[in-house]
Amino acid sequence: MADITAAELKQRLQAGETPIIIDVRETWENEEASIPGNQNIPLGTLPDKLADLDDYKDSEVIVHCKGGGRSSQAKMFLTQQGFSNVRNLEGGMQAYQKA
Repeated sequence: MADITAAELKQRLQAGETPIIIDVRETWENEEASIPGNQNIPLGTLPDKLADLDDYKDSEVIVHCKGGGRSSQAKMFLTQQGFSNVRNLEGGMQAYQKA
């Protein structure tokens, strides 16, 4: 699945959509700045939280971090676990805050 731009995500949120957004940054990073409606699951804990995400395997899941590196790893991991529609937020939180 193609990744998503910050502008596209902001537009969808402003239109009232509520996509599944997973912030894979550390908790303190999420507390400093976050996207409305996101779930904070730090990358290192993602394998332990898979059961909690099982209902989303066939849904669009948007992952993000600060700049895109950790969320790229999360996208690859979730895809390997059978998630069919994982999208990485291009440029991460840095891009989102500028969009």
